[in-house]
Amino acid sequence: MDAAAESIGVCYGMLGDNLPPASEVVALYKTRGIQRMRIYDPNQAALQALRGSNIELMVGVPNSDLQTLASNPSNANSWVQRNIRNFWPGVKFRYIAVGNEVGPTTGLAQFVLPAMRNVYNAIASAGLQNQIKVSTAIDMTLLGNSYPPSQVCDGQRGYQNLFDAMLDALYAALDKSGGGTLDVVVSETGWPSVGAFGAIVDNARTYNSNLIRHVKGGTPRRPNRATEAYLFAMFDENNKQPELEKHFGLFFPNKQPKYTLNFGAAERIWDVTAGNNASVYLSRDVL
Repeated sequence: MDAAAESIGVCYGMLGDNLPPASEVVALYKTRGIQRMRIYDPNQAALQALRGSNIELMVGVPNSDLQTLASNPSNANSWVQRNIRNFWPGVKFRYIAVGNEVGPTTGLAQFVLPAMRNVYNAIASAGLQNQIKVSTAIDMTLLGNSYPPSQVCDGQRGYQNLFDAMLDALYAALDKSGGGTLDVVVSETGWPSVGAFGAIVDNARTYNSNLIRHVKGGTPRRPNRATEAYLFAMFDENNKQPELEKHFGLFFPNKQPKYTLNFGAAERIWDVTAGNNASVYLSRDVL
C-alpha cells in the first residue's frame, strides 16, 4: 500500500433512509480497500460491525453530548466505557473527535475543552492514551485570517491549489499559538456531484482522485509528510439539507460506485457507473 492510500479514509454518514445496514457498509469498505473510516457518533450497529475488520476508526462525540461530558468526569468515563472500552481492541479506534464544527460564539463552545479533557482522562484511565488520540473537528471558517499563507504565495512558498493554502493557513495559526508540533487531520474533504455550480460527476471524480494522489506529498509548509484526510462521504444521504449536501457520496445507496476511484496499487479500481464556489468543498473540517 502506498503512502497516499494509507493517508485516506472515508466518512460514513448515516443521514439517509435508504442506506445499507452497517454490516454491509463495513464489508464494502473492506472489499474496496478503504482502511480508515469516520463516523459522527458512536452508532452501536456500526461499532459492532467493525469488530475484527481492521478498519481504523475516527468516532465522533455528538455536539448534543458535550455539556454532559464536560460537566462531570463520571459521565465521560461512562461514555468511554460504553462506546470505546466495550469494543476495544476488536475495533481499532484511532481518534475521538469531541464535537463537530462548534463555533466559538455558540453556547456549546464553552463545553468543548472540558469535554475533551474528561474524555482524554477516561481514555488514560483505560491505559489507551497512546493508542487513541482525543481532539475536536473544527470548521475552517474558525480561521479568522488566512495569512500566512497570503492568497497563493507566502514568502518562498508557492501554492497551486486551495487545499494546500487552507491547510497551511491552519498550520501557520498553530505555529503562532504555540501548537506547531501538532499534526492536522483533514476530517472532511470532498466534492458534490449535484446541487450547485460546478457540482458534476466529472468534477467530483477529478477532485477526489487528485486528492488521493496529492496528500502523500504534504504541503509547502509541511513538505514530505503525508496529510491524513477523509473523503466526504461514503454515500449520498437523502435526509441532509440543503440539496447540495445530499450528493457528496462516492457510492449510491445501492452500493454502486458513482465513478472510478483508485485508493492505491493494492486496492481495487471502482467501476464507472455514471458518466458554488470551490472553496466550499475543499477542506471542510479538520481535526
